[in-house]
Amino acid sequence: MGKKIYVGNLSYQIDDQSLSDIFSAFGTVESAKVVTDRESGRSKGFGFVEMSSESEAQAAIEKLNGTEQSGRAINVSEAKPMAPREGGGGGGRGFGGPRKSFGGGGYGDRKPRY
Repeated sequence: MGKKIYVGNLSYQIDDQSLSDIFSAFGTVESAKVVTDRESGRSKGFGFVEMSSESEAQAAIEKLNGTEQSGRAINVSEAKPMAPREGGGGGGRGFGGPRKSFGGGGYGDRKPRY
């Protein structure tokens, strides 16, 4: 498995292919993906590149970080693992988070409900 690289401050004109072309000068690009908005399809201005080896990835990070690409100085660094999402699931309540129990149950030393 290759080394994943984060690329930030991308011009909105850069697509997956042009991102791959930028990094291919430093080795084999296994994948290049510009992150886009789900609804509009427009670039969010960042993406990820996966290089085939650690040394190629390190060379690309060192040489490309801060360079101008399509009019913007890009930020290039090692990608960090994605943090687990909070909440999630929803449980049919509409807003996620834990389910809430209201009344009843009869557990513990509560007074019975009549």
